Amino acid sequence: MTRLYHYVGPDEIATAVAAIPIGFAIRQLQDVMRWIKETEQHINRDGSIIATFTIDQHGTLHLADRHSEHVACAGGNPVLSAGEITFVINGEKLEVSAITNQSTGYCPQASSWPDVANALQLAGLAAPGHFSSSYEFRRCRLCQAINIIKDGVLECALCETALPEDWNF
Repeated sequence: MTRLYHYVGPDEIATAVAAIPIGFAIRQLQDVMRWIKETEQHINRDGSIIATFTIDQHGTLHLADRHSEHVACAGGNPVLSAGEITFVINGEKLEVSAITNQSTGYCPQASSWPDVANALQLAGLAAPGHFSSSYEFRRCRLCQAINIIKDGVLECALCETALPEDWNF
């Protein structure tokens, strides 16, 4: 079931990036190469580039520099998913080598994968079949901190309060 994720991060971040243009729309494979060139992305020694991504509510993949905020990449709008994507460039060949749902601004569930796979397919990019790494997020009911669940420990990293069993954004 498709879910629309709204921004849940700090208001001051959303306000600070409100004037930044929405992420680069990827509708075909060549758009990734154009984004790399036009935004002067640095290709790592291993031929990889890691980017911030969002999937808009229409199913389009958007890319931004890895160091940018997901809320900026999405133009402040709700998303079907968000995270980081790694591309590997080998000559003229481009492939997705890794993709995660790591976004503490939107906290998408791993169940958002089908929307990511669909957006990649629509853009002509082969999808790896699932998130390379997927994360679970919980908001602390006491201090409101956003937590990434590690090793199944449901405890707030800031105030040590027990976190809910289920996703709660």
